[in-house]
Amino acid sequence: MDERELKTKQIPKKPDYDQELIRIIRSGKSDEELRDKISDYHENDLAEGLEQLTREERQRLYTILDDETIAELFTYLEDVGLYIEELEDKKAVDILKYMDSDEIVDVFDELEPGKAEHLFDLLDTETKKDIELLHSYAEDEIGSVMTTNFIAILNTCTVRQAMKALIKEAADHDNISTIYVVDRWKRFCGAMDLTDLIRAREHDDLDSLVTTSYPYVYAKEQIDDCIESIKDYSEDSIPVLNPHKKLLGVITAQDLVEVVDREMGEDYAKLAGLTAEEDLQETLLESMKKRVPWLVLLLFLGFIVSSVVGMFETVVAKLTLVICFQSMILDMAGNVGTQSLAVTIRVLMDEDLTPGEKIHLVFKEMKVGFSNGMLLGSLSFIFIGLYIHFFKGQSLLMSFEISICIAVALMLAMLISSFTGTTIPMFFKKINIDPAVASGPLITTINDLVAVITYYGLTWIFLINFLHLG
Repeated sequence: MDERELKTKQIPKKPDYDQELIRIIRSGKSDEELRDKISDYHENDLAEGLEQLTREERQRLYTILDDETIAELFTYLEDVGLYIEELEDKKAVDILKYMDSDEIVDVFDELEPGKAEHLFDLLDTETKKDIELLHSYAEDEIGSVMTTNFIAILNTCTVRQAMKALIKEAADHDNISTIYVVDRWKRFCGAMDLTDLIRAREHDDLDSLVTTSYPYVYAKEQIDDCIESIKDYSEDSIPVLNPHKKLLGVITAQDLVEVVDREMGEDYAKLAGLTAEEDLQETLLESMKKRVPWLVLLLFLGFIVSSVVGMFETVVAKLTLVICFQSMILDMAGNVGTQSLAVTIRVLMDEDLTPGEKIHLVFKEMKVGFSNGMLLGSLSFIFIGLYIHFFKGQSLLMSFEISICIAVALMLAMLISSFTGTTIPMFFKKINIDPAVASGPLITTINDLVAVITYYGLTWIFLINFLHLG
């Protein structure tokens, strides 16, 4: 037994809470007993258990649990709309009232338009205004993912008045670790930590507790442009302002995690050559629309690669053995280009990158590509030479003449691929196009073209014209 297996065996097995909950719900206990037992579990575990219950079992659970608890566990579900559909309209609205406005917007996005509009009409005026505010921003703007669940106090308050305001507001807001300070026109003045307010004495000046240089973002800012700066501050929440610095909402750490996850999903989709993420509910036509644009472009690029290969027909005809190693050269060039692309996109997230740093990145990636090419080329020279000699029946001299050509072509292809994998996303960034659009398939196809020209070009010059092997 190795050390890792030993350590794994020493770690106690954790309880499977969602399965425990399912057994409790199906145990035949009374509603009162069930409510008491369920209250000991976290809402996330309850949400996981809920997904495995039958509709009838869920309906019973909806009557046992209070609306606030159901609202809390709904925030941990992936497809909340499916469960909202199971509820009567009044029950659904009662539950939605306990959810933050940004969470309600997410729920409405999952419902049929008619159902969403009907439930919206049943909500209170204040919640409607919050939802309309979030809907007024585009999906790629910070304002679309903020929440109005925050506590703000006037900058003219005393410590005693601030504590009273906190106690009053805490009943309706659970995001209380950071308290925001505004003036009478609701313009953002700063923020204070809840701990500092609790520790303060009644005679202390409130201004001494407020951080006036507290970070903030504007609601109209692009999410992509803000993610890194928000992460750098490591705060529980960041205020979101309008152009006049009026406090509109906040983006919490949880919101940020969800935004980063979504952005990573979108970037991953682009790297896969898609125009957007796909999900299981999409129709065949919707999925095709996302894939076809890139596939058409790659089809034409693939045709160009094939045409270039056709230009070297005489090379292949004279020395057919070289075609055996074409796929190896192409694959390695594509892999190196995709690696450089991934590194470059990550680095380009830093908006303050200087031209000198970009040049340094290009040369660094080229050095990495060249070094890896030297290593893999050396291995290829030895093993391919031996392979050709023993398995293809060629002389030792001819075998290693061919293998050294392959090794040099591999090294050059990896070097050039590192360059293209770095400079192409930089070019896209320069012309204000998301660099992730320089997708893996695009880089791979371009590097196929580079590798084909490099490989067959060297074969034609070195093996056929110089050594006359053909």
